[in-house]
Amino acid sequence: MLWLFGNSNELFMHLQRLKIITRQNYYFFEYFWRDIKYYNLPKLYFFHPFLAAYTKYNLPKAYFKSLCMEKFVGRIEEQQILENALGSSSPELIAVTGRRRVGKTFLIRSVYRKHIVFEFSAVHNATMPEQLAGFMKAYQQAMNSKAAYEVPASWLAAFNLLEDFLTPIIKKKKAVAFFDEFPWMHTPRSNFLKAFEHFWNSYASKHPNLTVVICGSAASWMIQNVVNNRGGLHNRLTRRLKLLPFSLKETEEYLNSRSVKLDRYQLLQLYMAMGGIPEYLKQVTRSKSAAQVIDNLFFTKQAALKKEFDNLYPALFENATRHIMVIRALASVSKGMTRKEIIDSTELNSGGWATQILNELEESGFIMSYLPYNRTSKDLVYRLSDEYSLFYIKYIEKSRATGSGTWLRISESASWKSWGGYAFEAICLKHVPQIRAALGIGSIYTEESVWRHVPGKGQPGAQIDLLLDRKDYCINVCEMKFSTGEFTVTKKYAEELAQKITVFRDVEKPRKTLFLTMITTYGVAKNQYSKGIVQSELTMDILFD
Repeated sequence: MLWLFGNSNELFMHLQRLKIITRQNYYFFEYFWRDIKYYNLPKLYFFHPFLAAYTKYNLPKAYFKSLCMEKFVGRIEEQQILENALGSSSPELIAVTGRRRVGKTFLIRSVYRKHIVFEFSAVHNATMPEQLAGFMKAYQQAMNSKAAYEVPASWLAAFNLLEDFLTPIIKKKKAVAFFDEFPWMHTPRSNFLKAFEHFWNSYASKHPNLTVVICGSAASWMIQNVVNNRGGLHNRLTRRLKLLPFSLKETEEYLNSRSVKLDRYQLLQLYMAMGGIPEYLKQVTRSKSAAQVIDNLFFTKQAALKKEFDNLYPALFENATRHIMVIRALASVSKGMTRKEIIDSTELNSGGWATQILNELEESGFIMSYLPYNRTSKDLVYRLSDEYSLFYIKYIEKSRATGSGTWLRISESASWKSWGGYAFEAICLKHVPQIRAALGIGSIYTEESVWRHVPGKGQPGAQIDLLLDRKDYCINVCEMKFSTGEFTVTKKYAEELAQKITVFRDVEKPRKTLFLTMITTYGVAKNQYSKGIVQSELTMDILFD
């Protein structure tokens, strides 16, 4: 049957429609598609319930185990938080938030795979009866029963059933109840949230062996109704995880675990285009260069990430149009914007809407805020930190170019250098702990900030994208430059750097030693200009530590 379908996604959707396979089994399916020729499985047999192949074809046990759980990479701190919660002597209510496709569900299933006794995943845009029917299906699976259960008429009744199911289990051992896509359960006039509040306050909070995990991509709903809840869930969360994209180190480890071997410059290019989103990185194929991967994912007719932007923000935020306006505004400038500049650019009102939108975007990891040197929170500068959104707006949205070689042609343009510089700066700002460690100041109290000075009164303007203000009376003035080889400090650029430092000294009058630190891809070429001004330099390799 495989030859009837163009790719694995088409076959998977067909099997799902026939109820032969479920969405939760997708990782099993991927491995079989990839290795079917290696184990010489007959194509027709693949169409049948495919796990039977383990018995019939005597596949290696190690292979079968690899089907059951994709190798877990990174997320060390998050794993520790979840494991500590399970070992707690108190009941735990954990909220896990994060943008779409960042790996929330996979993280929870991986850490708690031996302890999840009940898991319910809601359906987007389903009605209350449909959600309750899904709940009962999850209840039936948890009971390991084929008996037909009557669908409860309300969420209160549904949670009563869940309490009866959990009670005998948590008397004997630790157990986890996992609610995935939690916001989707709260349909209009369903009273779901009130029923869940009652479930937690009257039952779950009294059982030390019970850990309840709620997870959702709809950031605005989770923040307003769970994190900042003023009703029955106020101050009830015991732990909260905000899952962010992979770091460069985690990205390298993840691709290596999938047998994708690329050097760090190529990995950096991929990260600049799609960020550290596991689901995006899963599309990277072996034996392809970064340019080929970018072509396949963005510039072909069937490109997997070409239309992702259209779904990304509406899936996360209510009235996402305003959020997208902010994203577009920040993508149009390379040096960040203040709140006032964003409001002026987007025509948002200066009231609570602007504050809420900025908070929601920052909570979800799309933007980052920076406190300027010697300024207050009113002067916060916001930058777009989501690599995929920047790349989409810059190159995909209005592009007519398609086919192989498209990205290589674009990389020869002047706009590529501008984008590369901005994207590299944003990546460096995400990896400040690695920069501090490489400079040997990881143990020194350090405040990171940005700085910009508007020209006036005969004084030129200047901007510094990263200042590391240290407790030992030193400041690292960091310059970040992306290039395809060693970066050359020219006479003109050396004069610009010297002027920037002079303006900073004159305006701020810091009583500290200033060290100019260059962070580049391949290092700084040694010449008379670099020797005279650059005190320390780092390469892209330290960002992978």
